[in-house]
Amino acid sequence: MPDSLLQSIELETGPKPTASVIWLHGLGADGNDFVPVVPELKLPATLPVRFVFPHAPTRRVTINNGMPMRAWYDIAGANFNNRADIAGVQQSQQQIEQLIAREVQRGIPSARIVLAGFSQGGAIALYAGLRYRERLAGILALSTYLVAADKLPIEAASVNRDVPIFMAHGTADPMIRLDWAEASRKAMEASGYRVVWHTYRMEHSVCLEEIQAISAWLQKVLAT
Repeated sequence: MPDSLLQSIELETGPKPTASVIWLHGLGADGNDFVPVVPELKLPATLPVRFVFPHAPTRRVTINNGMPMRAWYDIAGANFNNRADIAGVQQSQQQIEQLIAREVQRGIPSARIVLAGFSQGGAIALYAGLRYRERLAGILALSTYLVAADKLPIEAASVNRDVPIFMAHGTADPMIRLDWAEASRKAMEASGYRVVWHTYRMEHSVCLEEIQAISAWLQKVLAT
């Protein structure tokens, strides 16, 4: 694997995993952020899963006064249409594809791999997953939005046109507005994607009810 492979935290729910979940953190966090969620998912022993929590590179983020922090891409403004630095998004896409390739080398077929992410990490999970050229098991997108929605019809990989997608959002999210997420969902549905959609009474966070829904969805898409 390339030397540029992102450093990650790994957690296996059982011996000899038969599936992998690559879970991307949000802006300013790191791979530790969602590690505590794994035991709360209460996955059955019959479904051993390797969770991979990569650390995003450190870069300066314009919207945060140029402060260096872990970020999957730069954010230039608060407007929905010009938030994402596409060059940074595409760099992160390549890094996630390297992580998928490593899982395949370790014996997990791509069709048994879920891309997951929260906030900025969720935007990368959607961007990379919908464009990935091999079949994936699913995409989990939490408190996030779709980057470059206008490019999706021409850039999407046909093999993942029917990939299962789970989206969830807080109704009081002050950072990534609910209407941005709803517009993203509608854009994907207009392109024929199947989106399981949930909203919860919360801000920019996760809640127990959401974690329980994620667990049920993971068990469904990773069922053997």
